[in-house]
Formats: sequence, C-alpha cells, structure tokens
Amino acid sequence: MIPELRRLFNAEFTSAKYQRFLDGLNRACGTPVQFRVSETPCFFPRALLDRMAAYGRELVNQLLADPAYLASSDESIPPEFNVPRQDEHPLFVCVDFGLVSGPSGELEPRLVELQGFPSLYAFQPMLAQQYREAYKLDPGLGFTLGGLDEAAYLNLLRRAILGEHDPSEVVLMEIHPQQQKTLPDFLLTERLCGISTVCITAIHKESRRLWYERDGRRVPIRRIYNRTIVDELVRKQVPLNFDFRDDLDVEWAGHPNWYFRLSKYSTPYLSHPCVPRTWFLDRLERVPGDLQNFLLKPLYSFAGLGIKIAPSPADLAGISPGKRHEYILQERMNFEPVIETPHGRTKVEVRVMYIWLESMVPVQTIIRTGRGLMMGVDHNKNMEWVGASAGIYPEA
Repeated sequence: MIPELRRLFNAEFTSAKYQRFLDGLNRACGTPVQFRVSETPCFFPRALLDRMAAYGRELVNQLLADPAYLASSDESIPPEFNVPRQDEHPLFVCVDFGLVSGPSGELEPRLVELQGFPSLYAFQPMLAQQYREAYKLDPGLGFTLGGLDEAAYLNLLRRAILGEHDPSEVVLMEIHPQQQKTLPDFLLTERLCGISTVCITAIHKESRRLWYERDGRRVPIRRIYNRTIVDELVRKQVPLNFDFRDDLDVEWAGHPNWYFRLSKYSTPYLSHPCVPRTWFLDRLERVPGDLQNFLLKPLYSFAGLGIKIAPSPADLAGISPGKRHEYILQERMNFEPVIETPHGRTKVEVRVMYIWLESMVPVQTIIRTGRGLMMGVDHNKNMEWVGASAGIYPEA
C-alpha cells in the first residue's frame, strides 16, 4: 500500500532471504513456528493504522456505554464459565478489520470482529524485528502504535501480565501448551516476563487458592495470564482440578468473562460506519434474498471454525430453535487485494491490539494475508506470499 516500498521489497526479494528470515525467527522464538508466515511484511500508511486504531476504540467505548448491551452480554456468559469478580473493562482487546474500496476508490476499514482476549502480544514485535533484520529494511520503519516505542510497549505488556506480583507466582495458562501453534508466543512471553507456561490440567486448588508444581515443590498462583479458549476446552472435554465459578484468591490478566462479552456477540449492537449489517439468527425477521453476500458465524468459535460462507436457506433452517441464539448472520465484505506479490494481489486483515490499564492504548497489529475466500489456513492452502505477517510503517 506504499508503492515505493512494495516495489523495492519485491525487486530485492530472494528465496534465500526468506529462508534466512524463517531461520532467524525460529531461533528467536526458541521453537519452530508451525503456522505459515508470509514472505513479506505489509507496509501501511501510518494514518490508515491510526484510523483503524481509533475505530476500534470507538467501537469498544460504544459498547461499554450501552446499558442494554452490558445487561445482555452479561447474560451471554455460560453459567459454568461465569467467573466471579469481573473487571470493569477488558485488559486485552483485539479488533479485526478488512479493507474495502470506498466511493472515491480510497481504502476504508470494515470491522470483521472484536474480542476481549489476548493474542500474540509477545510474538508480533519479534516477527516485525526479524523482517527488518533478515531483509535489511530501514531500521526506522515502525511497528508499535499508540505513541509507544518498542521499549515502552514491552514495559506496558509486562505490567499488564505481571500486575504487582513476583513472576514466579504468575502463570500463562493454556490447554496443552506444547501442542499449540501459538507456542512461540508462549516462550517469548516467558522470556519477557519471567513467568511459567502451565497446562490448565496441571493447576490444582486448595481452599480458595491455586497452585502448580515446579521442580518438585508447590508454587502458589497469584495471577493468571489467561490464554485458554473455552471453545477448545469444551470441544476436547478437558478435565479440570478447579471450577471457573469458584471465588478464587487469584487475579486474572485478562478476565475470562470478556471472552464472551466482547466477541462476535457484540457486533449486532454496534452502530458505526465501519460495521457490516449483522443480526442474531434468532432475531432475524426476514432472510435476506442475497444470502450469497453473507456469512453465518457461530458466536464462540475461534480461528474461523464453523463459519459458513454464502449459507443457503436450508443452512439457516437446519439450526435448531434452541441454538439459533448462538449464531449471527453478517454481511460479507469484498475486501480489496492490496498487496502486490509475484503470485497476484493479496488481501489483508489487520488486527489492532490494545492494552487497557490506565487507558485503552493501541499497541501492535497482527496481519493476516490471503488470496482465498477467507484468511484462515484452510482457505489458503498450497499458496505462497500468504499467511501471518507484520504491519510496518514509515515514521515520517
């Protein structure tokens, strides 16, 4: 999207540089990255990133100022996962945007979805750094948002994860973390914060306190950086030694209730130029005649699981009345292919990540690129110059 930077990068690209980049990334992470990482970073005008960051903040503030939404979203939390002592706002927020062509041909952001759940906060800065180093890009190209430099961003992330606790008593909690594709982010978080990554099945309860075992001794858990996806927890029927409903003597770095409250569930309540038309399936008064232009999405799936593109009337009718409230029907956006590559123009999805301590600060982006119907891996198999990427911008 910055033509001169794109032309220069493409002209100087070689497969050897890409392999050097991947090797450096794997070394930096301490483990092979198991998901596809694109051959190229994405060069954005800073003004476009700032616009998306502002939109995300506007959307979240709109929701949290809406009493009807707050009451309804509170009821959306499944009783078995309703965690006591919820924070007033989410600590981590991610808002995903695609880019469409506006009336005058300019690029305009459109909301894909938002979530009150952490993402690859440690991996993304490392990814951007590896792009700059391996391809010998201008070291002045920036990738942090919110007026933060790299050091200030990492300090803010440490504060968010650790709170005021000793790192030994803070854990990153995930389901079988060594088997997750996001393991590189876990290992980088460990290195950044000095914490341990602990499988949720290895966490035990005694009275109101949680603990895990390390080096043959019990270690109390005072704070949890929660990376556990409830959808996966239910789908895999993971046995637990504690109950999310327990009133535990523990802090949450990312209170679990916000996974439900700030999610696809939020979209029908939003009124903003960047938000596509969206309805809860059980509140849909009339099925649109152009269903080929819509997406059917389960509310609490993750990574694109269960999304049906261009659903048929039979697909909608096939969802039982008791489950219809768990789906939304959303207008499908025609995202512009804006990244010029040797394999054709490629679409991009931009995730703006925020940390909300004193205020809701945009800090990073996650970029996904693809030429398939969606950005997920299943829709971009056997393709090059697609996958995870980093958003980089000229400072001046």
